[in-house]
Amino acid sequence: MDKNKIQVKNAVLLLYRHPLTSDASTIMEYVEAFEKYSKFRVWTHNTEEGFLRELDEIQFDIIVFHYSLFGSLPFGVYEAFASYLARNPGKYNVAIFQDEYHNCPERFEFIRNFNIDCIFTLIEPQYFKDTYEKYTQVRKIIHCLPGYVSDKLIASSKHYAIPDEKRPIDIGYRGRRLPYYIGKTGHEKIEIAEKFVERAKDTGLRLDIDTQENRRIYGKGWYKFLASCKGVLGSESGASIFDIDGSLTNEYLRFAKAASLSEVLQFETTISFEEVSKIMHFEAYENNPPNRTMSPRTFEAAAFRNCQILFEGEYTGILKPMVHYLPLNKDFSNFDEIIRLFQDPQVRKKITDNTYQDLISSEKYHYKKFIRDFDQVLLDAGMKPENDPIEHPEIFAKLNKGKRRERVKTLIRRGLTVIPRSVIRGLYRITNHFNFHPGTLIPLRIRKHIDSIILRFFE
Repeated sequence: MDKNKIQVKNAVLLLYRHPLTSDASTIMEYVEAFEKYSKFRVWTHNTEEGFLRELDEIQFDIIVFHYSLFGSLPFGVYEAFASYLARNPGKYNVAIFQDEYHNCPERFEFIRNFNIDCIFTLIEPQYFKDTYEKYTQVRKIIHCLPGYVSDKLIASSKHYAIPDEKRPIDIGYRGRRLPYYIGKTGHEKIEIAEKFVERAKDTGLRLDIDTQENRRIYGKGWYKFLASCKGVLGSESGASIFDIDGSLTNEYLRFAKAASLSEVLQFETTISFEEVSKIMHFEAYENNPPNRTMSPRTFEAAAFRNCQILFEGEYTGILKPMVHYLPLNKDFSNFDEIIRLFQDPQVRKKITDNTYQDLISSEKYHYKKFIRDFDQVLLDAGMKPENDPIEHPEIFAKLNKGKRRERVKTLIRRGLTVIPRSVIRGLYRITNHFNFHPGTLIPLRIRKHIDSIILRFFE
C-alpha cells in the first residue's frame, strides 16, 4: 500500500449507480440498508455524481459493487473509478448481481478484472455450477433475493392503510412489456393482465389493471395505489431464458432489425410471443438454467395486505399456494374458482394475515437480516469491524464534502443540458458585453466558479 494513503481498515466502499433525475426508491433502500444496519463502517457513492479526487488519498479494505451498476452497458464503474480501483484494490471485493440473464460475458469479465471474491446472486444454488463456477474463479457464491422489507415500507403501509371493505379497487396491477428474448417469464407479466381483464368482464369486479409505460405509478403514488386495492395480480420475476454467451440476444436483435423497426418493443407489437418463440426456437433455451425469482412487489403487497392472485410458480420456495396467495393456472382453467375464493372476505383475510405474519412480522426478510448475513461473510473472510475507528470521522467528513461538491457540479451540468447550447452561449456573450452577470447578487468567488463550470462544459 502507498504510505501516503490513508487506509480505512476493514471499512466498506459501496459503489452504486442512481440517475439523479429519477426516484428509484428500491435502489436507495437497498444501498442505505448497508449504512443503517452493518457493523462495518460503510461509505456509499453514486458513480453518476462523478469521481471524487479525495478517494485518491484513501484506500478501503472492502469494496462492494451494487447491482445498480450492472443494469446496462457500459457498466457504471466508469473509467476514473476503474483506474482508482486498479491502483487501490480492496482486500475483499463483493459484487451483488441482478438481471443476470443478459450481459453475461461482460459480467464474467468484470469478475475477473476486479478480482471479485464473493458474489451475491439471484441464481439458485443448484445452478451455480452452470454459471459462475463454470465461467469464473470466484471463491464464494451466495443466493439472495432482489429486495427485502424496509422500515420505510412498513411505515408507509401503516400510514396509508385503508380497511379492506373500504378499498375502492378490487384488483389492481401495473406491469411493463419486457423483450421477448428473456423468455416466458417476461411475457407472463403482460399475459396475466390482458387475459385477466378479458375473463373478468362479467364478474362485476372493479379493476385497475394496465401495462402501458405511461400508466406506471411511482413513489408515494404507488403506495396509495396499493392501499386502495383489495387484491393484486402477479407472477414470478426474473427470466426463464439465460443467455449465457449473448448469442441469442444478438440473433434476436438482428431478427428485429430485419423487420425495419428500430425499437425492439415496437417490433414486438407487430408479432406475438408465440410466433417469435417458434421462429427463434426459444424452447431450447427456456429454463436452461432458469433465473426466476420472487419479486420485491410481493413484500409490498404483503405489507399493504393485498390478497395476491399469482400465476402458479416456485417463488424461491418462500410463497405457498392457498397460504400466501391464490394460485392462478397459467391457462386460466381455474379462473372461476379463484374469483369465487377472492370474493370471500374471510378467504382474503386469511391469505393477507398469513403473508403479513410470515413475510413482514417475522422479520425473516427484513433488510436487517440480509445485512447481518452480509456482515457474516466479511467476518468469515477475516474482516473485523473497527471498535474505535478514530480516524474515520475526519476521513468520511472529507469524502462527504467532496460528494456534495460533485453532486452540485453534476446537477448544474445536467440542468444546463435542458437549455439549447446556442442560447447559453448567446446569453453568456451578452452578459459579458455589458459587463453584467445575471447573478450579480452572488459573491464574486462563487460567480467565477459558475463561469468556469459553464466554460468548461460548453467550450
